[in-house]
Amino acid sequence: MFAFVPLSVWLFGAVVLTSIISGIFGMAGGLTLMLILAQLFTVPAAMVLHGVTQFVSNAWRATLWRRWIVWRIVGLYTLGALPAIVLPLAIAYVPDKATMLILLGAVPYAALALPEAVKLDASKSSHAVLCGFLVAGTQLLAGVAGPLLDVFFVRSVTMDRRAVVATKATTQALSHTLKVGYYVSLAAAGTALDWDIYTAAIAAAVIGTTLGGTVLEKMSNVAFRKWTRIIVLVVGGVSLTQGLWLALG
Repeated sequence: MFAFVPLSVWLFGAVVLTSIISGIFGMAGGLTLMLILAQLFTVPAAMVLHGVTQFVSNAWRATLWRRWIVWRIVGLYTLGALPAIVLPLAIAYVPDKATMLILLGAVPYAALALPEAVKLDASKSSHAVLCGFLVAGTQLLAGVAGPLLDVFFVRSVTMDRRAVVATKATTQALSHTLKVGYYVSLAAAGTALDWDIYTAAIAAAVIGTTLGGTVLEKMSNVAFRKWTRIIVLVVGGVSLTQGLWLALG
């Protein structure tokens, strides 16, 4: 009987769930959603739908927590993010599905593998610019860069968890806008989906993000950082395994 359920309904449920996760942790939901969309659509279509959904989710999250946004970091991030689109656009690179899944799954593990001596901190001006360049570039190629973004915030111990979520949401809204523009410009025909798909995804993103915010308010900073790491590593492992299976199959 599940075969008769429209794709937009399945997508609505998936986006609500992943937006709740994003609303709580600020990133893990986007990683999960990208893995789901990769099963359903071509790479360009998945990238655009994910970008639209995550833009709405992040923009709404930033709106909900707007008084916590650190605008200085957002401005410096933007300076780094804008040049990151130039090289991929120049070579018109669109990854195949196996490559995208491998990159998607590798991001959290690569972020975790950075040595403690590399003390990246988004509150430092030069680090915020570097963050923008690396995260926006990774976003274009893997679809998601939340775990990498988190590396720049996890050591910003002076920032409250709400400031972390609000500032990251604002920067991610920018990165996803760049991603949508990139894939539409390179593969316009391959990104077209019915409007009911986009409508369901956008509505679900707002609902899920709002629900997630109520949980974030009650969570401690310690629990916030602990569960973020667990979720992204599990989802990253699934994505990496599937990508390698497709590449070797």
